[in-house]
Amino acid sequence: MMQGLKDWKQRRALRGRSDADMTQGTIWKLLMQFAIPMMVGQLFQQLYNTVDTIVVGQFVGKEALAAVGSTGSIINMLVGLANGLATGATVVISQSYGAHDYKKLHDAVHTTMVITLISCAVATAAGVLIVTPMLHFMDTPEDVFDSAKLYLTIYFAGITGLIIYNMGSGILRAVGDSKRPLYFLVTSALLNIFFDLLFVLGFKMGVAGVACATILAQFVSALLVLYSLSHTGAPYGIHWSQLKVERDSLRRVLSIGLPTSIQQAVTSFSNVFVQSYINYFGSACMAGWSSYNKLDSFVLIPMQAIALASTTFVGQNFGAKQMERARKGVKQALGMSLIVSAVLGVVAVVFARPLMRLFTSDAEVLEYGVRFVYIITPFYLLCCFNQIYAGALRGIGNANIPTIIMLGSFVAFRQLYLLVNSLLGNSLVGMSLAYPMGWVMCSLLMTICYLRSPLCRKAKNAERTAA
Repeated sequence: MMQGLKDWKQRRALRGRSDADMTQGTIWKLLMQFAIPMMVGQLFQQLYNTVDTIVVGQFVGKEALAAVGSTGSIINMLVGLANGLATGATVVISQSYGAHDYKKLHDAVHTTMVITLISCAVATAAGVLIVTPMLHFMDTPEDVFDSAKLYLTIYFAGITGLIIYNMGSGILRAVGDSKRPLYFLVTSALLNIFFDLLFVLGFKMGVAGVACATILAQFVSALLVLYSLSHTGAPYGIHWSQLKVERDSLRRVLSIGLPTSIQQAVTSFSNVFVQSYINYFGSACMAGWSSYNKLDSFVLIPMQAIALASTTFVGQNFGAKQMERARKGVKQALGMSLIVSAVLGVVAVVFARPLMRLFTSDAEVLEYGVRFVYIITPFYLLCCFNQIYAGALRGIGNANIPTIIMLGSFVAFRQLYLLVNSLLGNSLVGMSLAYPMGWVMCSLLMTICYLRSPLCRKAKNAERTAA
């Protein structure tokens, strides 16, 4: 095995570096070079989810569109738990890989796969069991309930593919391989489109066809990532006969992954409450909200990718004690994010009606979707502040503050706002502003914390000394 590792390291060295030194060079170019691949990956991830909505909206009906689109919060609760553990595994594996400690790398990878298999079993059983109670909890209308239940039951029965892909791609990214996870995701997205059309148009399976198409495509991506990890001589390869739980690796994965899991699950659960307020207005409103949410996801992609790039940029420059360059990076990331978001926001507003027609031809659903675009889109610029500043705070090693602020703003404050709106008559406009009001609160608090962070405090101290 040691000779194999030696040969692998020699081949790796010959291929050259795949990392990026952000402590020198043109800032905006470095940010874009880092952000663009992530944008592409997220675009295909959203395409994956959006195709289901388009197919059911155009070829099945508004009730089916409402059923598929309104279940995202329930799905994300369980997926968020698994993804949080994947985040913890990625950090542990990347640290072992960077330290060239191949024994710990081997243990971390194989412990991660055991965790993955356990997560698949738990998520499948828990998912199927919570379907009916959660739909009742959201006050799902009767004309949507059966379709939503069918979609969720099939989805959770086959959620293993998604969990394995997310965990496996996390292992690959941890060792610097971001291309193969993207290729697998593109393949899966294209297969999802094919299966959607085959099952819905060809076999007339309706909502069940969309669910089956999704889990089949996810299983293909899972098989591809498992094949890659099982057929490599690299030290991060999987040897199925050597699967085990190594105590120290498990502790490290859980210590990092569990807080992230809890944050994602709690945030998704709070969105279940939001969905219950939307469901109050009926299936047409639910379908319109689902259509708007798909458009919203695409508009937010560049902002989120630039925020992730700013985290790495700030982290490298903060570590190199280049504080001024780190601050410039934050400013340029914020400027880029504001410009891109403004352009995409204008496009969304101007072309709101034709964009909504991609999802539905129902006049009532269309009006709801367009109304949501008009009300919410102008607030996208506020998101730039909380996303970029949160990225910067994480870059200097302060991940707790962004987590606390986002949970407080997106969960506690948003629920309080919706409660007050319901007590005042539960107006549609008031309900529509629940997300923007959370963004306002989050951006305000995040800006204050960023300006008081060590990155900015050191700049102020330097200015006082110079004066």
